[in-house]
Amino acid sequence: MPRDGHGRIIDYLRISVMDRCNLRCSYCMPLEGLKFLPEDQLLTAAEIQMVVEAAVNCGFRKFRITGGEPTLRKDLLQIIGGMRSVAPDADIAMTSNGILLPGLAADLKKEGLDRVNIHLDTLDDQRLRQIMRLADLDKIMAGIEAASDAGLTPIKLNSVVVRGVNDMDVVEMARLTIDRPIHVRFIELMPFGSGEPEEIAQQKVVPSADSHSSIESALGDLTPVPAKDPSDESRNYQLKNAVGTIGFISPVSDPFCAFCNRVRLSAEGKLLLCLLRDDEADLRSVIRSGMGIAGIQSALEAAIMKKPVGHALDQGIHASRRMHEIGG
Repeated sequence: MPRDGHGRIIDYLRISVMDRCNLRCSYCMPLEGLKFLPEDQLLTAAEIQMVVEAAVNCGFRKFRITGGEPTLRKDLLQIIGGMRSVAPDADIAMTSNGILLPGLAADLKKEGLDRVNIHLDTLDDQRLRQIMRLADLDKIMAGIEAASDAGLTPIKLNSVVVRGVNDMDVVEMARLTIDRPIHVRFIELMPFGSGEPEEIAQQKVVPSADSHSSIESALGDLTPVPAKDPSDESRNYQLKNAVGTIGFISPVSDPFCAFCNRVRLSAEGKLLLCLLRDDEADLRSVIRSGMGIAGIQSALEAAIMKKPVGHALDQGIHASRRMHEIGG
């Protein structure tokens, strides 16, 4: 297993396959002024397969495809199939907004995808259009059903909680877990190149403890669910007699850096060592220099040793990239 300079096992690689998206979530992408990567700067399906093979050789066991919105990649099935061919025993998941899943879910499963996380901030259609601009609740729900029918389970719904925007919706989102085997996860808002003053950005953060309290007040006690993996960033709970679970991801109020086991590959081939910092290594130049799998593996291992011990949000330091450029 690969270890970083602080002794943590790093065995989880999140791979962004593009920075474009068919939505414009208010905390992620502005409506105008965006510049996207030219296609020739994106890693190809074959190059992504090389990185995954090198990572498997290092000891990586988990992979996640992210975006932007990964389902916009026309060669997504080829990407998944290539990953599975060199990582037959790995856990391969994907994060999506779900809109295009009805036409893709079955084929994604056939190519080797294990499961999906779907982004959904509220069940209120009007607020959804305000938050996840250009979104359609019916289409997202159809995507959830398609993923479930295809066996891309367990399905996790990711909801970013923003004060005064959708913090009033956490109870209805949590209610979904009562009679459906869905994992609803509430994520604290993280600052990503927003350009806002630090104090304004902080005012929008809803601590997980507040969301936890709101849900218990409305739906009853939440019983902790023991973690199967100590590196799981979600603290999970279950309502009485519920089928699904409720999770809280708290990078701001309760950082989990000490147990972090992941690095991220941006769509243009930069290895990002921390979600909330700008530390990175250029893997694309290694890939395209012809150094092969061994060269990529060596570069990957060298970069992992430089992974920072944690983020520095308490010092006002955060990543300059926007979320769609990182992949989550």
